[in-house]
Amino acid sequence: MTGTARVLLFSDPAMAGHHPPGHPERPERVEAVISGITDAASSTGASLERPRVEPAEAGALERIHPAPYLALLDDVAAHGGGWIDADTFIGPESMVAARLAAGAMVQAALAVAGREAEVAFAAVRPPGHHARRERAAGFCLLNNVALAARALRASGMAQRIAILDWDVHHGDGTQSIFDADPDLCYASTHQMPLYPGSGDRAERGVGPGLGSKHNVPLRPGSGDAAFIDAWLTQLLPAVEAFAPQAILVSAGYDAHRLDPLAELEVTEAGYRSVAEAVGRLARAGGVGGVALTLEGGYDLDALHDSAAATVGGLLAGLTGSEAA
Repeated sequence: MTGTARVLLFSDPAMAGHHPPGHPERPERVEAVISGITDAASSTGASLERPRVEPAEAGALERIHPAPYLALLDDVAAHGGGWIDADTFIGPESMVAARLAAGAMVQAALAVAGREAEVAFAAVRPPGHHARRERAAGFCLLNNVALAARALRASGMAQRIAILDWDVHHGDGTQSIFDADPDLCYASTHQMPLYPGSGDRAERGVGPGLGSKHNVPLRPGSGDAAFIDAWLTQLLPAVEAFAPQAILVSAGYDAHRLDPLAELEVTEAGYRSVAEAVGRLARAGGVGGVALTLEGGYDLDALHDSAAATVGGLLAGLTGSEAA
């Protein structure tokens, strides 16, 4: 890979309109991640662009979420919103934010598949990986990474897709959507025990998808060593053997040692090591780059540092440059 590396940052200030009262999933999270991505691009000499985000349209959303479910969410929002469950809130502007978040990740995935950038990061909220086809949960309304995977297939750019999920919580929504899909490799580390309680090693997919799902639950306090080992010796070799045509990341940073909602004790150095290995895998497999969407992470300093470490690590792996 030659020339200046390219980073695309997809975000929109209107996502701040989704504002659960007194909730850790708050608008300031996105600004912290944007700052981290910007700092990483500057320190590595990569070019950084911020394309305009277009909200996901009905046709794109309905590849995952049925129209009646979308209509129900819109109706709740139109009537002032409220709590869907003990964790998940929808307000009057939440579906505007959710459609922008989904659209941003779709654009990120398509941009990387089209070789427009080595790294495309959707700094978005609300997050998505707990959302199932017809159920909002775990702070999530629409499943952004699943929608991006379906958009890649609809575009003809990729059929075999890997979704890597390093959020501290298992992406039960994503796995459920693709559980029987043999062309979707899902790989996850997550703290266990912890919400949502799924993600056991024995969960390997169902029917024709059996063997395409890979979960490594980690005990509280595992730290960088166990986190890095899980990815480098177990999950990434499985992803490499799958030979994906596209790599998407559910980039949650609530496994960080500073996060108030979990106890996995990962640091930004751990995220950088794993991201660099992902970049090397993508380069070796002829995948043009990596698209990421923000999931969890609730300490602002940890979000900044972890996002910066992720982008720096990915660029190092993708370009083969130790200086990135």
